[in-house]
Amino acid sequence: MPIIDKDILSVTQFLSNSNLSIPPFQRPYKWSVRNVVQLLDDIERFKETPSYRIGTVVIFQEMGKDECQIVDGQQRTLTFLLMLKAILALRVNTMQSSSLQDDLKKLNDLVFRPVFNNDVTRQNIQANYREIQRRIATVGEGFIAFFLEKCEVTYFVIDDISEAFQFFDSQNARGKDLEPHDLLKAYHLRELYETPVKPGESELSKMVRDWEDMKTKTLSALFADFMFRVRGWSNGRSSRYFTKREVWMFKGINIESGQTYPYAQLYKISTEYLKAESGQKFPFQLDQVIINGKYFFEMIRHYHKLSGDLQAGLSGLDQPAQKIIYALNNYGERNRTGDKYIRMLFDCALLHYIDRFGTEALSGAVKKIFIWAYSLRLNYQILQLATVDNYVLRETNLFRKIRNAVRHDSITAMELPLVSKEFKCTNTKDIKDLFQQMRYVSN
Repeated sequence: MPIIDKDILSVTQFLSNSNLSIPPFQRPYKWSVRNVVQLLDDIERFKETPSYRIGTVVIFQEMGKDECQIVDGQQRTLTFLLMLKAILALRVNTMQSSSLQDDLKKLNDLVFRPVFNNDVTRQNIQANYREIQRRIATVGEGFIAFFLEKCEVTYFVIDDISEAFQFFDSQNARGKDLEPHDLLKAYHLRELYETPVKPGESELSKMVRDWEDMKTKTLSALFADFMFRVRGWSNGRSSRYFTKREVWMFKGINIESGQTYPYAQLYKISTEYLKAESGQKFPFQLDQVIINGKYFFEMIRHYHKLSGDLQAGLSGLDQPAQKIIYALNNYGERNRTGDKYIRMLFDCALLHYIDRFGTEALSGAVKKIFIWAYSLRLNYQILQLATVDNYVLRETNLFRKIRNAVRHDSITAMELPLVSKEFKCTNTKDIKDLFQQMRYVSN
């Protein structure tokens, strides 16, 4: 790996680099007040020690250029800037130490000044700065001196952007502050730079902007509740929790970097066709091989829209299917933990069906998927996520059936077992009534 520099820098030394910059592919500033308080508490706790190593910063600096893009360490760096700003605003003119005062004024002349257009970043900066002001107003000069002179970062400079992303990926894979989808974003941005034709600045900015327009909570739910489980269950794999250990499921092939596997040719031909036919979109499938880079970001946008459309409501359903959707949205105990798991199971299976067969015979699919999913609800008094996971893998794996189906009627005409009239689940009258009406209750 072409690391051209590695050093241990004090906060003052690090921030004195006016060539630092936040590149457009970076995620928004998402540190919360809680993260800031923890950092301030840590500095307070260690201020009597010789030094305190406060984290790692990875810089991409193209050979022969001055700009130093922060690939990893942005959250921490911006918090340092907020602390410096608060010190300069509240304390610098009343300091007893003239040398510390002079050092701060020199640092203020050298520090880089990023501009932020993202609303999430601005909101978090404002909230965190108010909290930092409260603390800086009360700390002693010893705290300020320790922060500037004895708090240190491990500083890496790398002159290859793809290697910088790889370093970021490996550094954070075991960390606690990044969501799995953050690691995937970094990975697929790196893959963009592995292609012969590098993305332009505007194209790259749009990809990142579209990604960040999806809120963290939305992205987390899209991966954890839908894409991860559909991909896992359709492959017969336990899919309870999406963590950093499972990000490999969303890494695939880079078809523009020379990979010539026979199975990859279908995807290569498809992408070549799309380049020639403007306006056409890639026919994504939830269980397909992941295409790294640009098509990964397009895939996430596609399923963000599809899952949003599903949750907003389905049109064109016949009356029995409409009754099912109405009941699922309105029955009294729908917000119990177990019932939420079953609704997730229903939504995942329906999304998988629509992904494969579109709206063909959708009413029939809603009915079959409802019976398949909610049979589990009626047969159990207490439901855990493990129960749902085991049901998919050990009984009827509908996700695998959908994946292997060539025609929609393999799903809409499938036979399902009846449930016992001795229902084990209580307070689900609307669901039981639907089972009775649809004749899925044994005598």
